Amino acid sequence: MIDEVIIETKNLNWDYNGTKVLDNVSINIRFGTFTGILGPNGAGKTTLLKQILNLLQTEKDSILIRGTDIKTYSRKELARIEAYVPQSVKIDFNFTVEQVVLMGRTPFLGRFDRESRKDIQIAEWAMKETGVIKLKDKLITHLSGGELQRVVIARALTQEPVIMALDEPTSHLDIHHQINILSILRTLAKREGLTIIAVLHDVNHALEYCDNLFLLDKGKIVNSGPPEEVITPGVMKEVYNLNVQITKNPLTGNPYMVHDYT
Repeated sequence: MIDEVIIETKNLNWDYNGTKVLDNVSINIRFGTFTGILGPNGAGKTTLLKQILNLLQTEKDSILIRGTDIKTYSRKELARIEAYVPQSVKIDFNFTVEQVVLMGRTPFLGRFDRESRKDIQIAEWAMKETGVIKLKDKLITHLSGGELQRVVIARALTQEPVIMALDEPTSHLDIHHQINILSILRTLAKREGLTIIAVLHDVNHALEYCDNLFLLDKGKIVNSGPPEEVITPGVMKEVYNLNVQITKNPLTGNPYMVHDYT
């Protein structure tokens, strides 16, 4: 199953106020992999993610989920396949953590249905996986940024998705919580077979945690493949105008990027 192409896009395009945001973007993402989407600000990363989620719809572009055109899925059907963790989440109501996580079961419930024991068990599993089970009775408005991010990921897991898409999941977190979140995601991909797609800014995080990368610039795919093939000194100079060297992380053996600060 690991060789199955679960997401395929063909010649995706998107214009915004006359500006080309995506320009003929074609990608394949395989089942159970952790894929990172990188690129400078304005490169089209979030737009690509939202098109994969069918949040931005166009008439001509083609997106296949498990070989089926994304436009043929109903909203509820798609919510059982794809879960979305946006860049920032604000919840002002006094829900408990458990209540928020249980919202992930909505695609499986009828209009007037209440959560079953099975729904509660799935939510508890998701809270354990993300390390927030001890917070389940705490009000969502009383959480730190790192705790809230893990709760939102737990809610997405409770959808039992095949694909989880995250937009800059570590952007507002300190380094401890960044590593914690990325470690959770990598574990879910490896152990549970969940397909993870994440927009990332930190290149070293992408090198450490991702199986594959897509590097965008000005709406186009500049490079794609395994991290060590995508992040090269030449590409980083071309896309980011940075002088870098690629070495090895002495603790993990994975590629690690260093750059000058002049």
